[in-house]
Amino acid sequence: MIAQQIKSAIRDIPDFPKPGIIFKDITPILKDPALCASIVDAFAEQLKGTKVDAIAGIESRGFLFGLSLATKLGVPFVPVRKAGKLPFTIKQKAYKLEYGTATIELHTDAFEPGQHILIHDDLLATGGTALAASELIKEMGGIVAGFSFVVGLGFLKGKERLTPVCDKVLVLADY
Repeated sequence: MIAQQIKSAIRDIPDFPKPGIIFKDITPILKDPALCASIVDAFAEQLKGTKVDAIAGIESRGFLFGLSLATKLGVPFVPVRKAGKLPFTIKQKAYKLEYGTATIELHTDAFEPGQHILIHDDLLATGGTALAASELIKEMGGIVAGFSFVVGLGFLKGKERLTPVCDKVLVLADY
């Protein structure tokens, strides 16, 4: 049921950010507070029995539901930011994209070694950014508790890249 609600709300934007891409725009979901609450509830329900000490939300749309989920679960929210955005001592991870490289970072005091961290973002495509976040978290002594995404583009095989890290990969609405 939640998958159909999400798919009904998402707007397709053709040729964005470049020709041939159909962008899945989640911003219409944000206009529906009841749907937003249902999304957080669905994640919380699927995470029952999973040890989660913090939620790591990937910039920027991973902040939208990541913070709400952390609040619902009563755990801290950890922002995973693009390079140069965090003001305190940081640890970075560079990774490859289809068209170049990118770098993400975390504050060095974002969590304690041994804590179980759920990585959250709005959309799972190839899984590259989430995989880089998991590597950074492990390098800092964290344990990846799982991954959660509002939307997944299954044909890009991102889930297959993430399951070797942790077999808990939650996608509420898959295309």
